[in-house]
Amino acid sequence: MGMLEDVKEAVARVLPEKCQVTKVDLEGPEVAIYTKNPGAFFENENFVAKTAFELKKRVNIRTDKSLLSSEKEAEEKARQIIPQDAGIKEIYFDPAFSQIVIEAMKPGLVIGKGGETSKRIILETGWTPNILRAPTQPSEILKGIRHHIHKYSDERKKILQETAKKIYAEVPKSPNDWVRFTALGGFRQVGRSAILLETPHTMVMLDCGIDVAGEGKDQFPYLDSLHFPLTELDAVVVTHAHLDHSGFIPYLFKSGYNGPVYCTSPTRDLMTLLQFDYIDVLVKEGKEPAYNERDVKEMVKYCIPREYREVTDIAPDMRLTMHNAAHILGSASLHLHIGDGAHNLVYSGDIKFGFTRLFNNVDMHYPRLETLIIESTYGGPDGIQPNRQEAEDKLLQVLKETAQRDGNVLIPVFAVGRGQEILLVLENFYRTGVLDAKCYIDGMTKEASAIHTAYPEYLRKGVQRRILQNDSPFTAEIFQTINNGKDVNGKTRDEILQEKGAIVIASSGMLTGGASLEYLYKMAENPNNTLIFVGYQGEGSLGRKIQGGMRSMPISDRKSGKTRALNINMRVETVEGFSGHSDRNQLLAYVRNLKPKPKRAIVNHGERMAVSDFAKTISNRFKLNALAINNLEAVRLK
Repeated sequence: MGMLEDVKEAVARVLPEKCQVTKVDLEGPEVAIYTKNPGAFFENENFVAKTAFELKKRVNIRTDKSLLSSEKEAEEKARQIIPQDAGIKEIYFDPAFSQIVIEAMKPGLVIGKGGETSKRIILETGWTPNILRAPTQPSEILKGIRHHIHKYSDERKKILQETAKKIYAEVPKSPNDWVRFTALGGFRQVGRSAILLETPHTMVMLDCGIDVAGEGKDQFPYLDSLHFPLTELDAVVVTHAHLDHSGFIPYLFKSGYNGPVYCTSPTRDLMTLLQFDYIDVLVKEGKEPAYNERDVKEMVKYCIPREYREVTDIAPDMRLTMHNAAHILGSASLHLHIGDGAHNLVYSGDIKFGFTRLFNNVDMHYPRLETLIIESTYGGPDGIQPNRQEAEDKLLQVLKETAQRDGNVLIPVFAVGRGQEILLVLENFYRTGVLDAKCYIDGMTKEASAIHTAYPEYLRKGVQRRILQNDSPFTAEIFQTINNGKDVNGKTRDEILQEKGAIVIASSGMLTGGASLEYLYKMAENPNNTLIFVGYQGEGSLGRKIQGGMRSMPISDRKSGKTRALNINMRVETVEGFSGHSDRNQLLAYVRNLKPKPKRAIVNHGERMAVSDFAKTISNRFKLNALAINNLEAVRLK
């Protein structure tokens, strides 16, 4: 491989002989350098920085395998070196990558001041620490993912080496190079987001989701319209974990795709959680999922996590950089540098340009930008949301009014995103003394919150600090979790609701299945109860129908098996202002503040009228060529 030879030459040029480099390997978009003298790199830390700068790639330094001590000896030594306060949960080894994997409550103590502790581990054992943060509350899915990745590390190394061959393949330069964009889902609709980005040499899929409120084939992207087999895709890039963006990726693997999936680490973990739950819900409803758990696990093996603002080659003519989108944990806007600067595209994904209790502000600045693909969930003329303080005041008022009537409250939430945002709001009410209530968390929200605590660096500083101090707001005493239909004291859902004054936070957020639907059936006919919508309700979803005034629906009686009418007598409220999406004014502010200003905008992820209106508005206001295309349409970008 020509690229490998070039990399070896560059390494030899930058690093002196005393570094004793024994091997250089390409692993996906990264470079692994094996050495018989790791101490040389600690004595002069510029060696790594200079090499990474020269190669424009992430560089991993590893001890030559001949110097690795036995796993038993290395674990004993590591436990002696690491302070007890680090809270080690697990230590295991990954020989394929010469790593000792250390999962701890306080990773900073495993690293040590100036990296001293981890350096000692390398010098005294040869093994390079891969330090993982343990969640502050147990997470079965996170544990499962980490063990799955470890179990298949030999295979993952081969996957990365094969990926590197594709990334650095020689491609001929042509004066007639072009860039084409094809809408496969999520255009003039919310749901099943999928985009194909093509050049003469490369085919990359940006997101591949499902429409959870859709029916039959209308749930899925138009993959059957592609003019090539899915095995020929070069890469998949995922903006975030919500099923309308990630829910169909396992199907690609079921159909023979065996290439990289680029996303942030939280996105990998959360989308796996949501995909497993999607399968589980369908099976319980007697429906056939489009893929199975084996396909999800296969996807995990091929995930290549990236950090925000880390430039990554993903094809011979394409570079990817992920930027904070402030929508959910690990959500990203994608910057794609195509060709030798021939075209620069930003795909916003779902963005929040405005205050949230969870995340830092969305990224606005890019090196170059010609085409912007922007979401428009609330882009229509009526997509104006109240400010955050008004939203919190209204939520508190409705909660108190329901409590005064001895009623219970159901808040359906997206387990990832709105769930955590609402937990933070309720915890703040409790901590400041304005709310005294029993809050029950049911469904996947607990598991998703646990994953948040494993990645505090992605959260707003105040939340991050509390998690690091083992004072996670997600496990505050106001909250009790429901597992398998019972709380910690063994009370069932029915018994909890009989006590009155309960606030139930349950997924799914659109009442399309899961725990929230179970509670709706139990609570709907009591006029003292309240249903509060705090997130977007998709077109065709049960949540949208109830929000729109539907007050009776047929359900199957579990005892008799007969169908009966469920009358929705409970109070129904929508509290706007908590969405992880930008409203119309925030979307306009986002476009206004983007640097540099794009030459073209393609509007997606909105209902038909909202997309059209938003495209016209930004075209007139910012003098952009703005398009509102349909699914299956293609646009030549260059």
